[in-house]
Order: sequence, then structure tokens, then C-alpha cells
Amino acid sequence: MNTTVRPAPGFNRNRWIIWSSFALLLAVAPLLFSSNLSMTMLSQMGIAIIACLSYNILLGQGGMLSFGHAVYTGLGSYMAMHALNAAAGGQLAIPVSMIPLVGGVAGLFFAMLFGYVTTKKAGTPFAMITLGMAELVFAMSLMFSEFFGGEAGVSGNRVVGEAFFGITFGPPRQVYYLIAVYTFICVGLMYAFTRTPLGRILNAVRDNPERVEFIGYNTQKVRYLAFMIAGFFAGVAGGLATLNFEIVTAEVVGAARSGAYLLFTFLGGATFFFGPIIGGVLMVLASVLLSELTKAWLLYLGLIFLFMVMYAPGGVASLIMMNVRVAAHGLLGRLWSSYVVLGVLGLLMLAGFGALVEMMYHLQLNAGTGTALSYLGLQLDAGSAASWIASTAVALVALGLFEWVRRRFLKVWNEVQVIIEQRTAPKEGA
Repeated sequence: MNTTVRPAPGFNRNRWIIWSSFALLLAVAPLLFSSNLSMTMLSQMGIAIIACLSYNILLGQGGMLSFGHAVYTGLGSYMAMHALNAAAGGQLAIPVSMIPLVGGVAGLFFAMLFGYVTTKKAGTPFAMITLGMAELVFAMSLMFSEFFGGEAGVSGNRVVGEAFFGITFGPPRQVYYLIAVYTFICVGLMYAFTRTPLGRILNAVRDNPERVEFIGYNTQKVRYLAFMIAGFFAGVAGGLATLNFEIVTAEVVGAARSGAYLLFTFLGGATFFFGPIIGGVLMVLASVLLSELTKAWLLYLGLIFLFMVMYAPGGVASLIMMNVRVAAHGLLGRLWSSYVVLGVLGLLMLAGFGALVEMMYHLQLNAGTGTALSYLGLQLDAGSAASWIASTAVALVALGLFEWVRRRFLKVWNEVQVIIEQRTAPKEGA
């Protein structure tokens, strides 16, 4: 007698494992990284994950390149801050834990208002209209100081009312866990959106809007609905940022913030759902850690973006998935040694070029303190030819070896892909 237990209809074991692991990671992260800096970074990562995923509803799922997504996170932050101050003054009866939803409703409202205009067009006109909207809102943030607080912004205190079971949201850890709960719920809801008929038809509008119109759908309406959903989740991220920082300035609706959402969503991988999650983590690491390590961090970030566009347009997520596919066929062993060599040579190449960049920046910005500088534990002298020659030699030699190994790696990679295609072709033809 067959006693095999079959899973219930609709049960997906892998999906349950992934979501449980995600929840566990959110729960134990502050236990592993307990310093104040780590707690702040973890909170910012949760906020950035929601913001980048909301942006990916437009870019990755709908093919809508927006240059003004910070409008909805920023206006959500402002409305959440005013709601927080109203609650502190006894004018609004709302718990602190619900303040991010005020930001979400605000993001939804402004997305409904501005999106009616912006989604009338697609492609390049859509991108230009969103850029114009973003500049308009940023200009207004400096003009209407009664609402936006001018250059000083609007500040508040998240400790409002009586403690609930000892929870005051004063300690950073309590704020983190609130952000973690919102992050898990928002990520789950945005994933669920991708499985809905609206999410599917949004993909169709991205890929072939003419055919979607032919089968009877209004592509502008689909884009508009998706735009409002993205605005809601962006507003939630803005509301969480309000609680985390307790201050909102005009920067939150600026072009730099919108550009950051675009850049890191792309770097993470806009074509995969988990790509913006990676992008959100990278966004915080770059803006907090990398900016502290070097004044040239924006230059490095720009170069990384350039090389990703040229060699890995699918982002980090695409690189992961390609290697997962190779590992699933048991062929990753043919590549790991090449990865190690490429990694070492890549680090040497970056170290060499980085030394040149740091010496140039030092001469431009810190010339008054002398020509000596510390770089990766080494002492360099920007005024000495030896430092320049040695850095150039390391960079060029590593670059030459990297390119030689890369070409050999591509041959092995192509052989592996041929083997995978041969294995999968019979199954696809069956």
C-alpha cells in the first residue's frame, strides 16, 4: 500500500522555506548586529527594500522609467510627520505603529493625482513628465515653508502617548522591529501583486502594449492602477523613514533620491522580484559605509553602474540566477576556480585604480595636509612618482591578467551552457 504523503493542493514547499527564512532573517538580524550603527543600517535597509520594490512595480514589471519616484516616498514622509506631530499634540488619535499607513495613503493620493497625467504617455514622454513633476514638487518644497518647513524641514518625536507593553518606539531596536514587520508584509503584498491578473497584464503592457490594446484592455488604465499601487508602498516607506529619522527635509523629494531608487533597483536586478531587495541593501551599504570610507564614493558607484550596464544588464540577481541554473545541473565545479582567480585579479585591479583615484582626490581636496595618505593599510605619497608608478603597474597588470582569464572563462562558460541546452532540449521537446 502506498503511504506517501502528498502536499496539499497549492502548497509550495520551496516558497514556504524562502518566506520563512526571510522572516527569520528579519527577526535575528538585530541579534547578530547589535551596535547602534548596525541597527540604524538595518532599519534603513528595510525602508530601502520597500522603496526599491515599489519602484520596480513601475520599472521592472511595467516598463515605466520614472525619474520622480521620490515624490511619493517624500510626500508620504511629510504627511506622516504632520500626523505624528498632530498625535503628539492630541489633535489626532492614532498609534505610532499606524503612522506609516498615513504615509501610504498620502503616497496613494498623490500618485492618483499626478499619475493621471503622467500615465497618459508611455516610454520617453512618461519619463520626462515624471522628471518635470519631481522638479515641480522639489521647487514647491522650498516655497511653501508652512507645510515643508523650508530648508530646515519638519521634525517630530516618535515617542507619543503611553507605552504599550513597554513599547515606546524610543529605542532603535523597537523601531527596527516595527520596520521589519512592515517590510515583511509589504514585500509579501508586492509579491502577491505580481501573481494577480493586474500584475500579469501589467507585464503584457510592458512587453507588447499594442497586443494588449487589441484584446480589449486599456493600457493607460493598467499603468495608472499600477502607478497608484507603487505610490502607496512608496508612501509606506516614507512613513517608516519618518519614524526612523524623526526629521523630514526637502532632500527626500529631490532628484538625487529618485536617481538612487533607479540606480540601485537596476543594480539589484529589475527583471527579478528579489533584485530590488538586493538593491535596497546595496543602497544603504553605499550611502552609509562606502561614503564613510572614501570621498570618491560617487565616482566608484558611477563606474560600478557603468560596468553593470555593459556586462550584466540584468543586475546582481541575474548573475545569481545564471549560476543557480548551472549549479542545478551539477556543473558549477567547472567554474568555481575561475571565479576565485577572477575575484582576486578583480580586487587587485580595483586596488590599483583605487589608489590612483584616492591620490588624485587627496591632491585636490586635502593638499593642505601634505601629500601622504593611508590606503588599505598602506602608506602612499601623492607627491612621489613611485606611488603613481606602482599603482599604475598593479592596475594594468591585474587588468591584463583579468582579461586573459575572462576570455578563457567565457569558453568554459559557453561549453557549460551547451551541455545544459543538450540536457534540457529533450525535456522541452517531450
